[in-house]
Amino acid sequence: MKIEIDTDAHSLTVDGAAHDLFSKEAFDVVADLWVKTGWVRKYSYGFSWLGRPIIQLPDDMLRIQEAIWQVQPDVIVETGIAHGGSLIFYASLMEMIGKGRVIGLDIDIRAHNRAAIEAHPMVKRITMIEGSSTAPETVAAVRQHIGPNDTVMLILDSNHSRDHVADELAAYADLVTPGSYILSQDGVMKLVAGSPRAPAEWATDNPITAVEAFLAGRDDFELSHPPRPFDETLDTPECSHHPVGWLRRKG
Repeated sequence: MKIEIDTDAHSLTVDGAAHDLFSKEAFDVVADLWVKTGWVRKYSYGFSWLGRPIIQLPDDMLRIQEAIWQVQPDVIVETGIAHGGSLIFYASLMEMIGKGRVIGLDIDIRAHNRAAIEAHPMVKRITMIEGSSTAPETVAAVRQHIGPNDTVMLILDSNHSRDHVADELAAYADLVTPGSYILSQDGVMKLVAGSPRAPAEWATDNPITAVEAFLAGRDDFELSHPPRPFDETLDTPECSHHPVGWLRRKG
């Protein structure tokens, strides 16, 4: 693809097709390029939440916040802990709502990250479980922390390979409450495959491929972005690392 931008003429040309620089079509192109370039430049590595690195696009954080406010879950299960910023983000939203807890899973919770999370005020709403997210004993431990009447949301953010995401979906999807969501993160891998910091095999080995296979075998889930409570944009594109990521359980 060849893109030419002329700020004097207010035009953007893609492979010879010209668009007004301020049109929806031009914005779609620029937004797509921004997300892909931002991935390579590690843009999402520049943010923290209440003192802990979060490694999320601010756009995605706000969309997740909207979903949590809408669903008001009793439990969020998150695979992948890393620095703990996401755990603390979700826990702080639950603190504001006045209920709920986050169960975080990681195959290796680094000692310094565990210590920082355990020292944080939001730890009162966090449970950490160390072990492979797909191991039967880990799945069983998660189930022990979920009550029969709990509203549950699932966020997948650990190993993003196709097979691992597929195994996580198989292990945890049935925990998700009708009307609630699974968010499979970092489907952007498919879009950036072959770029710097993105192996070519990501074109097929990515979360989107796993999600599509999951949906082909389940009729109780559908691709569905949580509704926006406020949107006065002029049909702007999603700037997200999680395309084809939101799955709503029907009912």
